Amino acid sequence: MRKVIHAISFYTFSILTFPFKFMPLRWLYGISDIMYLIIYKIIGYRVDVVKKNLKNSFPQKTESELLDIERKFYRHFCDLFVEQFYILHANAKKAQKLCRFKNLDLLNSYFDSGKSIVVAGGHYGNWELYGMFGMYLKHETLGVYKPLANKYFERFINASRERFGAVAIPMKDTPRIALSYANEGKRFFIGLIADQTPAKGEIRYWTTFLNQDTPVFLGTEKIAKKLNQPVFFCNMRKLKRGFYEVELELLTDKPAETKPYEITEMHVRALERLINEAPEYWLWSHRRWKHSRNLTQTPNE
Repeated sequence: MRKVIHAISFYTFSILTFPFKFMPLRWLYGISDIMYLIIYKIIGYRVDVVKKNLKNSFPQKTESELLDIERKFYRHFCDLFVEQFYILHANAKKAQKLCRFKNLDLLNSYFDSGKSIVVAGGHYGNWELYGMFGMYLKHETLGVYKPLANKYFERFINASRERFGAVAIPMKDTPRIALSYANEGKRFFIGLIADQTPAKGEIRYWTTFLNQDTPVFLGTEKIAKKLNQPVFFCNMRKLKRGFYEVELELLTDKPAETKPYEITEMHVRALERLINEAPEYWLWSHRRWKHSRNLTQTPNE
């Protein structure tokens, strides 16, 4: 029965959105403006979550400053929806106009020296654009995703992502696949969205992030240390509506020599710094702080 419901949901969505796939991005931004009024002003989608997250993250900011970030976030959130829909259908030439990738020569130099690359990013800017690295790099690009309950949507989204040269791999299979690639001598670029919230039973490390106790996945650090490959952080900046810039920042090229949790703290601080530069572009509607440290009773390993 669930499979039938998922199929109906997917095909209904496909039919209703079919006309949008032929629209230029500037028309979709017009739809985004309407969505902003409905989602933020009328429905108030997760406004309580956004307000709480912003207030706890920036206790030094005034109510006026927090409200300004909140409004800008919802503007970006609606833009993000239509941009991601656009990317699902756009050809490579159109997609490339959305983002400029810097320091690609540096990344390709690691390929030439026989090195793979581990990259940590966050739900910042438009993270769907990360899959476009596959069009520019010599490395085989692996994009880690969190499986969806609706497999119809999951297959459609992953097929769209792989059009640009990336290979979509489930989060739970990441260590195994990365190790198999390494054992086969394949040089790869693996991108991980490192700011997701671990399930309560999976929490192994806590840190302070945006002024709050925050559980963090250790996957980036574990993979980097296991393979001893360079670790980068993906700095994505929104320069204007419909145009982003991506530059990878080297965190360490000797992960095996780092202390426990050092790499994890590196990418957490890098994301925190990016958010402080322009907070409206992070996913504030996500319930990032739904776990309490004193209730999980899980000390750092």
